[in-house]
Amino acid sequence: MSQKSKMSIVALIAVLVAAYFGVDLKQDLKQSNEHALNPTDASTQYNDANERELSSADNDDAAKIATLFQKKMSDVQVRASGEVVAILNDDNEGSRHQKFILKLNHGQTVLVAHNIDLAPRVENIQKGDIVEFYGEYEYTDKGGVIHWTHHDPKKLHIDGWLKHQGRSYQ
Repeated sequence: MSQKSKMSIVALIAVLVAAYFGVDLKQDLKQSNEHALNPTDASTQYNDANERELSSADNDDAAKIATLFQKKMSDVQVRASGEVVAILNDDNEGSRHQKFILKLNHGQTVLVAHNIDLAPRVENIQKGDIVEFYGEYEYTDKGGVIHWTHHDPKKLHIDGWLKHQGRSYQ
């Protein structure tokens, strides 16, 4: 078998493996609910032993977000953290949203749009801070948007959250 044929077979196998893992990007509702917080109230909570577990690298979906961006996919629950690289003005049209940009560990940036009509504003956020999030990824050509980082009072959507400096915002 020629070198060119061997390389073609290897490339085909790589594409098939990538396609296989890409099909399972949409999490089912049950799996997503396992990551959601169930606070006693919708305000803020202080750090506890569970937060250390939730912050582990095992639960970071940064690689999944990169794949979602590459495949231009949306409407997928994700959980990761990133460094604040920009703080934007609030969006005050319709539901009010606090907005900032996070740089993920692989270099991709995402816009976080946090609904401050349904959840508390993230306090004292500054460039360089680390923010952990659980929300819904939406594709954009600039890296994507993370939204639904709050509770859903109608209980029609999975509750999301943000964590900053030991506090949870939902």
